[in-house]
Parts: sequence; structure tokens; C-alpha cells
Amino acid sequence: MSTITKRTILVTGSNSGIGLDLVKNLASKGHLVYLASRNAASGKEAQAKLKQEHGLDVKFVQLDVTDIQSVQAARDIIEKAEGKLDVLVNNAGMSYMDKPQYASTIDISVIRATFEPNFFGMIQTTQTFLPLLRKGSDPVILLNSTSMASNSYQARPDSSLHVVAYNTSKAAANSYVIALAHELKPEGFKVNAVTPGFTTTKLNGYAPGGKTTEQAAELLAEWALLGPEDKNKTGLFWSDNGEFPW
Repeated sequence: MSTITKRTILVTGSNSGIGLDLVKNLASKGHLVYLASRNAASGKEAQAKLKQEHGLDVKFVQLDVTDIQSVQAARDIIEKAEGKLDVLVNNAGMSYMDKPQYASTIDISVIRATFEPNFFGMIQTTQTFLPLLRKGSDPVILLNSTSMASNSYQARPDSSLHVVAYNTSKAAANSYVIALAHELKPEGFKVNAVTPGFTTTKLNGYAPGGKTTEQAAELLAEWALLGPEDKNKTGLFWSDNGEFPW
């Protein structure tokens, strides 16, 4: 994995959780990192915390993946300041695990609300930043996915956690990653999905027993920093234990 060349990196939804620890990880390696948050106050607070507690200088940009005007404004800010983007990490997402998500009874509005950031928002963010990524070197697009997005994994007789809105939105996002990876491979893009595994975060109501967000961020950082030596690492779904079934 290449960490020699300084990369310009954007991490969506990174004012807390895995996203924030990913920003910390990447900035500590000397990269220029944009911390993006839907809520400007929360984002600036996270930015200040990284500076005060870890001595890290990261940049902040307000970005709501469900609001195309916000996405375009963020792109314009980064384009004016940097002229390019090397890495886009699609980390922003919602789970709505506090709502009932049984397949036979789920409220359609919960599915729509979940798909907005996890699928539609992720796609419009990716499309909006593609021109900047094309100006970057060894461009990388990475999706923070979940093992529950794997249809093969969920189809096992002993599987559980069929959280319908969240799982299907992430499975759809995975499918988009596959198509995008094939389309952009001739241009040298590396487009992948990573499942960090069970991690205790706000997304799952801080369920106990998972890995820390810092541990989860380590795998994402590895795949965000793919370099020229990793030219065949695209169109993959990866976990701590290696390749994961789509």
C-alpha cells in the first residue's frame, strides 16, 4: 500500500465514529484530508478536536450527501483549493436500526429514508466528484460497506440480522461499486467496498462487543491508500479476513 505520496482525500460523514477515526488515521500519515459533515457545527467541532488532542491539521467541508447543492458546493470548494481529489471515501450513511425492519412489515418510508444517503446520496456524491478524481493521481473510490450487504452471507441458513432497509440499501450500494469498478478500470481507478466488521458505533446503538472505531478505520485506511503497485485491486469486497462474498 502506498503511503509515500501525499494524497488529497475526502471522507464523507466523518465528524464521528469510524469516519472520524479514518480522518485521524490518514492525516497522521501526512495526507491532506477533508473532514466532511452534514452538520457544519459538528464538523468544525471534530476538526478542532483533532487539532487540540492530536495536533492534526485537517480541512473541513460541509457536505450533505442527500442534498445535491451541498455536494456541488463541497466539490467547488475542494476544486478551488486543491484542483484535484485523489481519494473519495463514501462513509456517510444511516441505519435506522431503531425502527422495526422485518421484511414482511417494514414501513416503506423507512426504506426510502435509508436509501437516500446510503444509495442515492452515495451515487450523486461519487458522480459529482468524478471530474476532480480524474485530475488526481491513482484515483481511489472506497465504500464503507457492511457484511450484512452480502447476499451470499445473508442467504446462509444460520444467518441473522436481516435488517431490511439498511441491508438492502448497502447491497444496492455494493452493486453500484461493482458496475463503477468495471467502467472506470480502463482509466486506472481503484473502486472497492470494505466491510470493517462488527464495530460498536452510533449506527448500531453502540451495541457492545464490537471492535473499536479506531480498529475499523485501519482497514479502511489501507484500502483508501492503494497506490500504483495495486493496479489489480479493484472491484473487490474486502474484510479483515480477506475477500468477502458479494
